[in-house]
Amino acid sequence: MTNNTQPTSLQHIRVLDLTRVLAGPWCTQNLADLGADVIKVERPGVGDDTRSWGPPYAPDAEGKNSSEAAYYLTANRGKRSITLDIATPEGQQVIRHLVMQSDVVIENYKVDQLKKYGLDYASLSALKPDLVYCSITGFGQTGPYASRSGYDFIIQGMGGLMSITGERDELPGGGPQKAGVAITDLMTGMYATIAILAALTHKERTGVGQYIDLALLDVQVAMLANVGSNYLSSGKTPNRWGNAHANIVPYQTFATSDGHIIVAAGNDGQYRQFVLAGGCPELATDERFLTNPQRVELRDTLVPLLAEMVKKKSKAEWLALLEDAGVPCGPINRLDEVFADPQVQARECEIKLPHPTAGNVKLVASPIRMSETPPRYDVAPPLLGQHTDQILHELLGYSADQLAQLREKKVI
Repeated sequence: MTNNTQPTSLQHIRVLDLTRVLAGPWCTQNLADLGADVIKVERPGVGDDTRSWGPPYAPDAEGKNSSEAAYYLTANRGKRSITLDIATPEGQQVIRHLVMQSDVVIENYKVDQLKKYGLDYASLSALKPDLVYCSITGFGQTGPYASRSGYDFIIQGMGGLMSITGERDELPGGGPQKAGVAITDLMTGMYATIAILAALTHKERTGVGQYIDLALLDVQVAMLANVGSNYLSSGKTPNRWGNAHANIVPYQTFATSDGHIIVAAGNDGQYRQFVLAGGCPELATDERFLTNPQRVELRDTLVPLLAEMVKKKSKAEWLALLEDAGVPCGPINRLDEVFADPQVQARECEIKLPHPTAGNVKLVASPIRMSETPPRYDVAPPLLGQHTDQILHELLGYSADQLAQLREKKVI
């Protein structure tokens, strides 16, 4: 998929990754995709929490379950793994030596937890003033909640997302609903990526590093986007609308005879084409529904009529009819349908990487497409501690005897 001999955008950058689970690893996988040398530091014998978050596990070469949890695989390609007990003085010294060979440190420990090890920003930047250091926490380094642990699900609730996600309270199944993926973690990883790239640009211009304080709650509030802005402008608390739209009708999901579709009729002409395609010309001329404001006002009258109309045809029939009529529409695909979709296949969204124990692991490609420095896909998510000896020998000059001593003390 990618010519790995091509130059990459970040091939001159080394990242020391002290994160685990999702938000931090998602950020560092982005950086690895763009060419950075990412050294993932993990606890000896245990590793990243997500290594045990299975099933499912990737199948091995014989089709049996390997030890590699799919959750771990999703956010750790392109990295090198070392095991290191940072609670020991020897482990802390190794981190300091690695920091001197790195451009970026990223961690997601609790506030001040690394300070007791001398691995906080103040301590490490004293050794390397141009260091870019990123901390990811639930609530940030300041404020009354700073010491709390933050989890995506809780943040989705606290940050307002669940108040606007889910069916209306008065309808069957109504109530708050979390997103289907840990979207706050993922977006925090994306914001961390952006912040680190900006800090690296500043460093290259000035020679000065800096500290990045990223909080899941801050990200969730920012993600409210126009909904948050609407509230700040109007003072009105928004409602949940499920798969409907507060300001446009019809702009929602409908059940067909064999599945569901999305209809997004954004203007009066598209509405008319929708009902004409469905064989209901009377709805196109009904004076109650001629304009969008009328349809919004009378949604509880109109939508049941549209739902009855849509149920009379199959999903495939509707998609073909509405595509021909110029009405924006789409299917609601299961994941097997997603990865079988010709557009998804044409964009090469699925990749395979050779893995030392799992044969070829299937992963989802980065959505970034670049003409000169495309993302690289040449290193599968590493085994626990796979590169410990290599990194400590090549970067820090540790001898075989020194490595054996550290291993005997269970530092690595």
